[in-house]
Amino acid sequence: MSAETLRRAHAIHPVTAVQTEYSLWARDVEEVILPTCRELGIGFVPYSPLGRGFLTGRFQARKELQSGDFRANLPRFSDSALHTNRRIAQAIGEFAVRKNCTLAQLSLAWLLSKGKDIVPIPGTKQIRYLEENAAAVDITLTDVERLALESAIDKLPVQGARYTEEGMKGVDV
Repeated sequence: MSAETLRRAHAIHPVTAVQTEYSLWARDVEEVILPTCRELGIGFVPYSPLGRGFLTGRFQARKELQSGDFRANLPRFSDSALHTNRRIAQAIGEFAVRKNCTLAQLSLAWLLSKGKDIVPIPGTKQIRYLEENAAAVDITLTDVERLALESAIDKLPVQGARYTEEGMKGVDV
């Protein structure tokens, strides 16, 4: 969704929340959409806050995807992109060790540290991961820690688009 679309929609009827992808490896909303939401008093609900599972540290190669998994078609999950993107997970993992938490918990704690108007919705199929994700609310990042994490990630550009070329046509409209 573009800021223009959001403003037009909000002018017709107040928008309560915007749901879009936002995580340590999908931060483009920080430039325009998130500030627009804040300006208009609209909540922000990030989906895929764990990078479609990548930011759990449990996923290393495309071959690990089950048959029919839509991620197999996403450019970020190509073998070459994953090889490069693993550096991002490793960098986050180093911060997680210092905070005595999992990579997934740190990724969620980072989102929560970005503002009270942000309510991430991580998906899971297993109770143990639900419990792990919920424990992220107990992890506090100082501004210094948050900025250090962001700085480390900024030095490791994400390889591969979020969606296929066709899928990207529906983003930021």
